Amino acid sequence: MHCSCPDCSRPSVAHEATLGNRPADAQSRAGSVWSSGDIGVRERDMAVVGVVGLGNMGRGMALSLTRAGHEVLGTDASEKTRSALASEGIAIFEGVGPLCARADLVVLSLPTAEIVDAVVAGEGGIITHARPGLRVVDTSTSHPETTRRLAAALATHGMSMIDAPVSGGPKGAITATMTMVIGGADADVAAVEPVLADMSAKRVHVGSVGAGHVCKIINNLLCAAHLLTAAEAMRIARAAEVDPARLLEGLNAGSGRSGVTQVNLPTWVLNGAFDSGFTMKLMRKDVRLASQLIGELALDLPIAEEAARIWSECAASIGDGEDFNRIVETQLGKM
Repeated sequence: MHCSCPDCSRPSVAHEATLGNRPADAQSRAGSVWSSGDIGVRERDMAVVGVVGLGNMGRGMALSLTRAGHEVLGTDASEKTRSALASEGIAIFEGVGPLCARADLVVLSLPTAEIVDAVVAGEGGIITHARPGLRVVDTSTSHPETTRRLAAALATHGMSMIDAPVSGGPKGAITATMTMVIGGADADVAAVEPVLADMSAKRVHVGSVGAGHVCKIINNLLCAAHLLTAAEAMRIARAAEVDPARLLEGLNAGSGRSGVTQVNLPTWVLNGAFDSGFTMKLMRKDVRLASQLIGELALDLPIAEEAARIWSECAASIGDGEDFNRIVETQLGKM
């Protein structure tokens, strides 16, 4: 395995100003909310950041970190994806091992909890290769118990884990305007905050490790359910001969509004674009994660159960590769 970067023999430098020495008033607390405007002047010693997973989201984050001045190292399972990012100035590695040997911080952007598990704890993964002191930030939407188990495994090797799943889509990743919900120990979250600030606009620390993934799963379940109820609302309006665009204008001025009515429907549905960059497959996965978590907590949640049923059963008519907003077609027909 080798890096395509010409100066790959240069040793990694630990950047304490970025990854550890935060002033006391910047220390994180569960429930803290940061925006990029809150950071103020800070030392511009840059971290060496490894990004594992260079798809739509990982690519955007890697390029945002590069623009901010960090040295960014990247790897992906796809050779085609690795080659594409190499042409955009990212130092590309063929595997996790050599990347971890140089990185101060590793950011994961991966499609499933199983892949996160393999990258962190599998053969040849982060635990095998990384040095003590490494911090791992998982921006994937993953299962909280997987996150907690991996955090414990990393801790036995002197490493730490922060879960920071993201909202904002590929556009938010490439423009560093994403929102992150973060789980982790106060000291770990405070240490990585300057790097997270360079790839997001808003960060909310919601609790200990795993809490970020709980919050993200709930968020995506709500989005999935809101798309269904919004589609039914539009069907009512259609039957009552009310213009859908005028309906949204009225809803968004009242208490029935949601992110779906304010963003999804006007941006990707009413105009027929359906190009959000987030697929049915990914949302179905997130809804399954929500159902799994609900089952583990032994909760009886009939609305969530019905939403999960609809998302699962519509696979025959709306394929995994379609934009996730097409779920509205279960009520409105092909658009």
